[in-house]
Amino acid sequence: MNNIWPLVHAERAALIADLAALPDEAWSTPSLCDGWTVHDVAAHLVDTAKTTRRAFVASFVRARFDFDRMNADGVRRERGTTPTETLGRLREVVTLTATAPAPLDSRLVEEVLHGEDIRRPLGLTRAYPREAVIRALRLQARTSASMGGAKQLIAGLHLEATDADLSLGEGQEVRGPALSLLLAISGRRVAAADLTGSGVPVLTA
Repeated sequence: MNNIWPLVHAERAALIADLAALPDEAWSTPSLCDGWTVHDVAAHLVDTAKTTRRAFVASFVRARFDFDRMNADGVRRERGTTPTETLGRLREVVTLTATAPAPLDSRLVEEVLHGEDIRRPLGLTRAYPREAVIRALRLQARTSASMGGAKQLIAGLHLEATDADLSLGEGQEVRGPALSLLLAISGRRVAAADLTGSGVPVLTA
């Protein structure tokens, strides 16, 4: 699993390059994460990159076992007073290998999914490495909703990627690019138009 870190570090560096080209006002754009701006998501990525297993437990306890509150606390802690300050903090964490008490592929979910949370509203695109997207998709598909995954959501659905050798589950079919499947099962309806099959209404309801 050590080969995950080059993928994670490459995604962090690619996002920094995209963010560095933005005017400051673009950082106030609403992201795909409800209630969060592009700046907020960037700060969240700083926080998750720095979070060790021990730090995660301590933060979770301080937040009274509320994931949303814990994430909001992390954004407040790591969000700089200016985009330049937050971008500098992102640069400082590019090569870190810290992780919360979760499967290592969760680091790819963070970078790919939140990368799209930032890029899509800004009209930016990235050709993500196929391995990064597939690993993130597989993890989301088997992770419980209580932990931010889609296991319950996709029960009774058959997911099939049209751009990779990947099929998951049994039931009503949902076909589309792997990245669009990842976005859709993670609650991002922006990718629904890329999907076909009888299971699409179930997935996007």
